[in-house]
Amino acid sequence: MQAKIRIALREFVAFETALSSQIESFRADYPGTAFEFVPMDLESLYRELITERGLANGTWDLGLVVSDWLPQAIDANLLEDLTPYLSAGAIPDWPAAWPDSLVEPLNFDGNFYCIPWHDGPECLMFRRDLFESAGEQAGFRESYGYELAPPRTWHEFEDIARFFTRPAERLYGTAFACYPDGHNTLYDFALQIWSRGGEFHDISGIPLLESPQAIAALDFYRRIVRDSSLCHPRSLDADSVQSGELFLAGSVAMMVNWFGFAARSSARGAPLQDRVQVAPIPCDESLRPVSLSAFWSFAIGSGSRVKQTAWEFLRFLARPEMDLVVTHQGAVGVRLSTWRDSEVRRSAPVYEQLEAISTGARRLPATPQLAEFAKLVNRVIESSLRTDESSCSILRRAQREAVEEQIRFR
Repeated sequence: MQAKIRIALREFVAFETALSSQIESFRADYPGTAFEFVPMDLESLYRELITERGLANGTWDLGLVVSDWLPQAIDANLLEDLTPYLSAGAIPDWPAAWPDSLVEPLNFDGNFYCIPWHDGPECLMFRRDLFESAGEQAGFRESYGYELAPPRTWHEFEDIARFFTRPAERLYGTAFACYPDGHNTLYDFALQIWSRGGEFHDISGIPLLESPQAIAALDFYRRIVRDSSLCHPRSLDADSVQSGELFLAGSVAMMVNWFGFAARSSARGAPLQDRVQVAPIPCDESLRPVSLSAFWSFAIGSGSRVKQTAWEFLRFLARPEMDLVVTHQGAVGVRLSTWRDSEVRRSAPVYEQLEAISTGARRLPATPQLAEFAKLVNRVIESSLRTDESSCSILRRAQREAVEEQIRFR
């Protein structure tokens, strides 16, 4: 009887083409295996895998899960423990061939439940052709009194975004991903707080949403996004993929988003080929820049009936040549050898900076209640963008709700 593996995948063209190519290669060696993968938007993927327990009830044999979901998925016994498979040496170069920044978050008391597949920490990406233009530099200097360069502070970010917003030319200074899917709204808010020296929780793990840094972060975020003189108007309803596509189309001068979009800009024939660079995310003058990492891994469902075959496929995906397939298809591989590959760096020079960005990136604090916290942040962002209620009032209510819901970070 032919084995069939059902895979739940994040909807993204680079993910879909990469996985299709990997499946085709696997079937050349294992012709008796059939596959079905279903791309889904982020909310549907979370619902299928986590809320409806599709990994535990046998609906899905493999699921692409973001690192932030792992504490909840493991607590709910949704994932197969891969430690016995790995201990048998099935992947000879595990984990030394992967960066610590992708291995450590997957280590739960010495056990591993998934294998990394796509990385891409957040960074500032900008159009080098605009920033290096002598005419643009002269115009900016005349308007703002200092030199045009990748912004080091949020004040400079705002100046530059306003300078490059020219709707008549179909150009906007920046864009954000404000669709309330518990994804980029949460990550953007985290970066805004961290880059001002704040934290999401106190030393006991209780959420900390009324801090001066959180209020300043929300004030800035809502003002920027709602200002059509510096931010792309589609930001209000765009998710992370859609906002990245705006940048890749050439309609945004700079933005904070996932590294993968900067890498995709180098694709042959892309509108911004050879015109994009990356830089640290802006922060307060007294602080060091901070990045954020959330990456995607494949996990075997605890309820899968074809676990051994699914494991053979995971082993196959972990090969160096399969990691290069991910990168060549427009996603971001996870092996150090891929990041350091001379051909990869030649075709996409931004990869020269990926290792440093990923190594220094922060992660969201771990909690099985992250989905509840993300919903709370969604409500914060929606209120800030759709109403005129003060940031202080919005965050005070959110703090009260976090306490009532007994959300705790580890």
